[in-house]
Amino acid sequence: MTPLVHRVLTAGLLLAVFVPAVLWAPAWLWQALMAGVVGLAAYEWARLSAFPLLSARLYAVLLALCALGLPYGLMAAWPVYQSLLFALAALFWLVLAPLWLLGQWQVSAPVLRAVVGVMLLLPTWAALAYLHARGPAVLLGVMAVVWIADTAAYFAGRQFGRHKLAPGISPGKTWEGVMGALLALAVYAGVLSLTSGLPALALFVVIGGLLYLSVLGDLFESWIKRVSGMKDSGDLLPGHGGVLDRIDALTSTLPVAAGILWWLERSA
Repeated sequence: MTPLVHRVLTAGLLLAVFVPAVLWAPAWLWQALMAGVVGLAAYEWARLSAFPLLSARLYAVLLALCALGLPYGLMAAWPVYQSLLFALAALFWLVLAPLWLLGQWQVSAPVLRAVVGVMLLLPTWAALAYLHARGPAVLLGVMAVVWIADTAAYFAGRQFGRHKLAPGISPGKTWEGVMGALLALAVYAGVLSLTSGLPALALFVVIGGLLYLSVLGDLFESWIKRVSGMKDSGDLLPGHGGVLDRIDALTSTLPVAAGILWWLERSA
């Protein structure tokens, strides 16, 4: 089978498991499943960071357990800490990550890599739990931004790609791919506006911002892999690489989207 066929089949299998979980899993089961995903991604992050095998496994288990335990350990205070995780993620992705890529930093200190992994993955888990609690349509609607952008960029880049987006970080990504993603998301924003009654311009601005974050998350992981000398974060998902390869853009978009929704709910 060709790489594209592998990619499509794996994506179909993931959706066949993921969508029913979104629609019907109770909150506790959803949180446990997503903690497992975070644990797998944490293991891959640790391996990208050159942690010894035992340390990588321990890091993954601790981060997954931390995700599972925080809501129950903090109890009534959890929503406050959840919002702080969203703010931390926004600070990282809007300030630190762009500087990291512009400066092409090669941070290799294990302690710093461990801290960055927490900043990447724990807010993502918190966002998955928060958005799921607002309803499957909310979570899927936000995640669809990344899925549509990723798919449109892939095909537009293959068909029309001529101008490299960031050749020193990820040579395969092109400006034509980004424009294809933007056009596809403009259509998505229009459909959402018609079905939800929300202002089309406001939706397009928000979705455009999430596209920027999606590209940023993708580029950030690509740079980490380049520094680490690895093509993929893992090999668990045929055609996609590892779990972290599959959720890289979600780590940058979901916490910020959840933070925006949290702010709108408090401002209403």
